[in-house]
Amino acid sequence: MGDQALIVEFGERIDPALSAQIVALAQRLRESHPIGVVDIVPAYATLALHYDSAAVGAGTSPYEALSEIISAWLKTQSVEPVNAGRLVEIPCCYGGAFGEDLEALANIRGLSVDEVIAIHSGATYHVHMLGFVPGFAYLGGLDQRLATPRRDTPRPRVPAGSVAIAGEQTAVYPLDTPGGWQIIGRTPLQLFRPTASPPSLLNAGDAVRFVPISAHEFDKQTKAQQT
Repeated sequence: MGDQALIVEFGERIDPALSAQIVALAQRLRESHPIGVVDIVPAYATLALHYDSAAVGAGTSPYEALSEIISAWLKTQSVEPVNAGRLVEIPCCYGGAFGEDLEALANIRGLSVDEVIAIHSGATYHVHMLGFVPGFAYLGGLDQRLATPRRDTPRPRVPAGSVAIAGEQTAVYPLDTPGGWQIIGRTPLQLFRPTASPPSLLNAGDAVRFVPISAHEFDKQTKAQQT
């Protein structure tokens, strides 16, 4: 992470309980305002602390000084279960022009298109972390019946709002970007708005459910956001 970041490791597994603990620690750290820390980023099993080396203090190296501070702080923290994040419902128009990989994915998994939609929209997903591009949330909790590898050849452009599957996770592309995930639908919601506070609709620790909508409803909600 470079010479101005400290990584705290909590394990090597992807686990919603571990993720929730890391998110809670990240929030407590933000509230404690550790000197010199300019950004705190939770991930699957790690917490990254980006810092201003000049602000951390003189004496020992800034890295060592911050390591000692954070190590001592962690020893004071409870590991009791924490409250869950928000539940965010995301409307999704599945298939057709919005989900060009849906039929192929259904065939690969030996399911009908309707079964894929029912399974995908019937689960509650956990936001483990944000990464790749601003607002891109990695969602765990995908039913094993839908687990499908990435495409052999990534697309040069995936439209913003595309709902996709890769491996054992699902996600929504918040921006137009290249990508190799299997596209099964699209949401009219804007998941990343630079002028909003916070700019990302989803944050680590949130829960997500997808709600199937028609193409007509997709157009209606899209127009409503533009007015």
